[in-house]
Formats: sequence, C-alpha cells, structure tokens
Amino acid sequence: MQLHEIKPLHKAQKGKRIGRGGRRGTYSGKGVKGQRSRSGRKMMPLIREIIKRYPKLRGYKYHGISKDLAVLNVEVLEKKFNAGETVSPENLLSKQIIRRIKGKAPVVKILGKGEIKKSLTIEGCKVSAEAKKKIEKAGGTIR
Repeated sequence: MQLHEIKPLHKAQKGKRIGRGGRRGTYSGKGVKGQRSRSGRKMMPLIREIIKRYPKLRGYKYHGISKDLAVLNVEVLEKKFNAGETVSPENLLSKQIIRRIKGKAPVVKILGKGEIKKSLTIEGCKVSAEAKKKIEKAGGTIR
C-alpha cells in the first residue's frame, strides 16, 4: 500500500440541517429568540476584531518604508574604494557592491558604522549625519 492508495473507512457525514420547521417543532432545537436562534452568521467574524485593534492612519500620508533603498556603511566604502575615487550609485553597481532593484539603480543611503580614513567624493547618495561627520573628517566631500 502506498500513500496515494489510502482511503477513509467511512464516508463523512453531513451536518444536520436544523431550523427549517418540520418534526422538531417551532424552534427546531435552537431555543427561543436571541442571536443564536436566528439564521445566517451567528457571531462576529474574527477578522473584524483583528482589524478593529489596528491603529488607523487617516488620509494618504502613510506609504511605508521604501524597498527601493540600498543601505551601506562607511566601513564598506573604506574596503572597496581607493582614496580620491567617486562614490555614486553607478560606481557601486559596477563594483557589484549593490544590485539593481526592479531593473533600476536603487537609492543609496550611507550610514556611519565603522571607520573611514580615505578621502572620497560622494555623489547622488543620501548620507546620515554620523556618516557625514566621518567622511568630512577623513577629507572627503559630499555633493
């Protein structure tokens, strides 16, 4: 015997249809009045309770975090670039430090983790305050 040959011994029984008059009397085993005795959806759907708990943001302000962002640290620039070179999204792509996102060069943000001692020129990249301090201290410029 193999897995695809296994069958149940008994057929699945259908649930009893209650609440349509007939032999069970006026209330058909559902009690008298109240939410549970009526037809249709009995209880509030669970998903609605979950939705109600989430904080709501009014209007179209909230767009989430951009996924088209490549994040680099200063220590990566120290390893991969020589002194006096220009750091731009195109150069980062050509050195295979970052990858294209949806066929385009991504927006690059440079963060301040690590040390840098080479003077580099940074073009077309976003730079954090900490990274800016370290780059300028090393003699680099940001355009």
